[in-house]
Amino acid sequence: MTDFEKRILCIGAGYVGGPTMAMIAFKCPQYKVHVVDINPDRIDAWNSQNLPIYEPGLEEVVFEARGRNLFFSTDIQEGIEEADIIFVSVNTPTKTFGEGAGMAADLQYWEKTARQILECSKSPKIIVEKSTVPVRTAQAMERILGTDGTGKFQVLSNPEFLAEGTAIEDLKCPDRVLIGSRLTEEGLKARDELVSIYANWVPKDNIVTSDTWSSELSKLVANAFLAQRISSINAISALCEKTGADVSRVAYAVGKDGRIGDKFLKSSVGFGGSCFKKDILNLVYLCRSYGLQEVADYWEQVVKINEYQKERFVLNMLHTMFDTLAGKKICLLGFAFKADTGDTRETPGIYIAQRLAEEHCRVVVSDPQALDNAKIDLKELGDAVSYVEDPYEAAADCDALAVLTEWNLYKELDYAKIYNSMTKPAFVFDGRNILDHQALHDIGFNVFPIGKPALTHYRTNGRTR
Repeated sequence: MTDFEKRILCIGAGYVGGPTMAMIAFKCPQYKVHVVDINPDRIDAWNSQNLPIYEPGLEEVVFEARGRNLFFSTDIQEGIEEADIIFVSVNTPTKTFGEGAGMAADLQYWEKTARQILECSKSPKIIVEKSTVPVRTAQAMERILGTDGTGKFQVLSNPEFLAEGTAIEDLKCPDRVLIGSRLTEEGLKARDELVSIYANWVPKDNIVTSDTWSSELSKLVANAFLAQRISSINAISALCEKTGADVSRVAYAVGKDGRIGDKFLKSSVGFGGSCFKKDILNLVYLCRSYGLQEVADYWEQVVKINEYQKERFVLNMLHTMFDTLAGKKICLLGFAFKADTGDTRETPGIYIAQRLAEEHCRVVVSDPQALDNAKIDLKELGDAVSYVEDPYEAAADCDALAVLTEWNLYKELDYAKIYNSMTKPAFVFDGRNILDHQALHDIGFNVFPIGKPALTHYRTNGRTR
């Protein structure tokens, strides 16, 4: 223990805690990094050759540091006792009960963790909020710990800004690391200690410091702004389809404006993931709790447009396939909410599969990483859904393909081969606009992109475009 400068603990071994702590251990061999979780199966996976999270580059980082200065266990009490710095990275899902149900963050796991830290701590600790939490949550933690920022506990805010699928690159070369603290002598000292950890590999100019409340709120606002851009371009995609405009060309022209930029302007079937919807609804709830009804309504519309986009995608499939999906077989190419991850939380695929099943459609789900999660997400649909990893096998005898995840794999498939195996007329609904639509049409497909004119071999009924 004395060989290490500091002992770092992370409570929570999920999508944030595991990769973040692995990177700290990888870049800072002088620190002992311990990750604990109440889920023994998750910890067993972190200690195995089959990690519980799929992220490009994660295995290299974990396998290099694990056993050297990175350790995974379920012994939370011992971890707290030994730690100098504790990252709290437990789940803060949306409440499903009581006041704020469906919008507010559920902080029950976070509070239990705070009380466990108080119970097990025998020495001063720096507590770091890594979970996404409402603004002023640090103050609530201070009250549980019995400190006002001057005692043996210092509470910092260090929100994560990782994007799944690129999390390891985001950790290696972050555009910013944000650290918030109380602006007291003790708070600034604790903040400097956390800064010194990240400074082992992050340029000082990329480490942003602020007060605690601004740091906490910045996470919610960042996700709200990103989701807003997606909903904005998706709203325009509906107008493009009605007018014959091309949403990709509109987005390109708009993105060339330096005041706007081209990030997050790709129209799609809708956003998913664990953060965007949850964080926006949390922001909506906060605004309403402070009496800012108009502000709350503005941000809630971002979520409503996302729900509208998913339903619009399903209705387009229904109307273009002769106003009935009953008995038809549709292959969903992709189920993860984005490429290069197996995460299916809030993925549009869940909603679309459920709606297709409601229409008495047979659904085939194909994805290179997310099939295990898909089986859990859709288990209530029973035999209406089948799961086939090989896209060629999945597409056979189907009436339509629906691209829901932008895996590179789907850009490279032999669609002539797929077309020959499908029921005719064959349809492609490109929910990510990643395919060569003209080439598909030349093969024989009826092609329906997002926000672009359809390419068909028959006359439409006037309701699709």
